[in-house]
Amino acid sequence: MRTQQELRNQLRQIDHKGYKAYKVLEGEYDFGTYRLCIDHVQGDPFASPSRVRIVYFNRRIIPGEYLEKKHRRIAVEDTLLRRLHRALGECRDRERKGSGKSGLVTACRTGQEILERTAMHVAPDAIEARIEVGFPAFGRTIAADALADILFDLLPEVAERAFSGKQSPEMRQKQGTPRSSSGFGRSGQMPLAKELEAAVFLADNQEYIREQLVQQGLVAFVADGSVLPRESGVSQKPLRGAVVFNSPESLAVTMELPHGGTLRGMGIRKGITVVAGGGFHGKSTLLKALERGVYHHIAGDGREYVITDAGAFKLRAEEGRCIHETDISMFITNLPTRTDTARFSTENASGSTSQAANTVEALASGSTVLLIDEDTSATNFMIRDDRMARLVSDEKEPITPFIRKVRSLYQDLGISTVLVAGSSGDFLGVADTVLQMDCYVTKDVTARARELAAPLTEEKADRKVWIKKAVSRKNIEKARVHGWDSLSLDKTEIDLRYLEQIVDESQTAALAYILSYTLGKLADGKKTAAYLAEEVSRKLEKEGILSVTPRNYGAGAAAMVRKQEILACLARYRLL
Repeated sequence: MRTQQELRNQLRQIDHKGYKAYKVLEGEYDFGTYRLCIDHVQGDPFASPSRVRIVYFNRRIIPGEYLEKKHRRIAVEDTLLRRLHRALGECRDRERKGSGKSGLVTACRTGQEILERTAMHVAPDAIEARIEVGFPAFGRTIAADALADILFDLLPEVAERAFSGKQSPEMRQKQGTPRSSSGFGRSGQMPLAKELEAAVFLADNQEYIREQLVQQGLVAFVADGSVLPRESGVSQKPLRGAVVFNSPESLAVTMELPHGGTLRGMGIRKGITVVAGGGFHGKSTLLKALERGVYHHIAGDGREYVITDAGAFKLRAEEGRCIHETDISMFITNLPTRTDTARFSTENASGSTSQAANTVEALASGSTVLLIDEDTSATNFMIRDDRMARLVSDEKEPITPFIRKVRSLYQDLGISTVLVAGSSGDFLGVADTVLQMDCYVTKDVTARARELAAPLTEEKADRKVWIKKAVSRKNIEKARVHGWDSLSLDKTEIDLRYLEQIVDESQTAALAYILSYTLGKLADGKKTAAYLAEEVSRKLEKEGILSVTPRNYGAGAAAMVRKQEILACLARYRLL
C-alpha cells in the first residue's frame, strides 16, 4: 500500500500529460483513518467516471450487534449510503471545470426502498463505500491540481461527515461554522448513533412483521396510518394530504413490535383476495403498495409497515415479448396452427400467450403470491363469461381462462392470488375475501359478494416442469443499462418495462451482471433458465451481489434482486 505523499508525487509527475497517464494512479493509498482505493481509471474524460473506494476503519462506529443479522446490516449500509449522499451535497460547493465528466463526484442513488447494494458494505472492522469520480482534464490533458482537491480535500471531508458525523477543523474554519454539541457543523443532520439506531429498530419491526406473515397465514399486512398514494406517476414520495389507510375491523390484525409497541392493520390472508371498487377509488394504489411491499421502506415513506410476502410477483400481459420452449398448456392448448403449447416458443407473443408464459415463469421461480390488475391483463386470458362460453364451445376455444385455475392454484399448489377487478363480477365466485375501495377507504364486502356470486367452472392446476429450454454458454463482452427498464448484453436489448417490481436502476445493473455471469459461467447447454436462476440465486445469497459484479462495474453500482426477476430477465433475452 502506498502513502498519501506518494500519491501527491505521482500527481505532480503526470500533470499536463495525456489523459491515459492517469492509469498509473490505480492502487491503494493509506490516508490514516481510511484507505483510498483507485480501482479503475476511466480511459477518457467523456467515459464513465473512475471507480474509487473509501475503506473507512470501523473503530467502534458501528455497534457489533447491528451487524449480526442480515436485515440489520442492510439497514446500516442504507443509512450510511444516504449520509454519504448528504455529505457529498454539503461539501460540493466548488465549481466543476474541465471537459466531459471532469470533477464529477457521485455515489449510487437511493430511493424509497431499502436495498442491499454494492455501493456500501459494512463489516465489523471497516466501512467500504464505492464512489464514482470524474478525473479532471482540459480537453484530454490531465488537470492534476483539480484531482488533488478532490482526493485530499473533498473526499476526506465527506468520509468524516458520513461515517463519523464529524466535520474536520479545516472545513469548519473554512466555512466559519462552530462545532455543535452533536459534533456537526451547519448540516443539522441527526447524530450518527441516533440515525443508525432508528434505522435498525425500524428494520427489526419490519422483519418481525414479515415473520408474522408466515405464522399467521397472511400474504400481506397494511398498517393503519399508512399513506399509500404517491406524489405523482414519476415520484415515489408520499402524497401530502392523502387519505390514510385504516383496516376494516373484520380483517384487523394486531402485532406487538420489538420496538414501538402495538401496531394494528389489515392482514390479507392466504387464498384468493379480490379488490373491487369504482374507477379512481384506490384499487390499483393498494396493489402497487403490495407490489413494493416485498421490499422494506425508509422512515417517512408512508409504506414502512406495508409488508408483503417476499415471494409475491406482479403479473400482466406483455405483447411482443419472446418466449422460449415454455409449457403454457395449463392455459392454452389445441391452437388452430397445431403449435405445441407444451413447448411453446415465439418472438412476438400475444396478450394471452405472454400472460400465460409470465404466469408459469412466476410459478417456476418459486412465487407464492400472484398480484394481478385486471387493467393490465389480457381479458381473454383472465375470463370468459357464460354467454360467450355458450356461443363458442370449449372445444373451439384454445384458452382456459385463469379464473378456472385460480382456486386449484391455491388449493393444490399453495399459490395465493390478489386480484384487482373493477368490471367483471365473475371473480367474486372464486374469492375467499372481497375488498371494496371506496374513496381510498377499504371495506370488507365478502358477505355481500357471496350473495351475488355465481357458480363457476373450475379446473385443476398441475405442477410441471414449465421451463424446458436448455441454455447454451455465451461470452458477454459488454453489459449496459439504459435506465431502470432496459439493459443490453452486447447488442441485444432486454426490455424490462413490464417487470414492475424492479424499482431501482441499480437492480437493472445487477441483472446485467448476473446474466453475464450466468450465461458465461453457469450455462452449459443442459441447464434450463429456471435451474440457472435457482443456481445463481443460491450464489448471491451465500456470497453477495459483489461475487458477480465486475471490478469496474461499468453498468453502475448494483442492488440485490430476487430469483423471480432473474428468471424473468433470462426469459426475455432473445438470444437465449
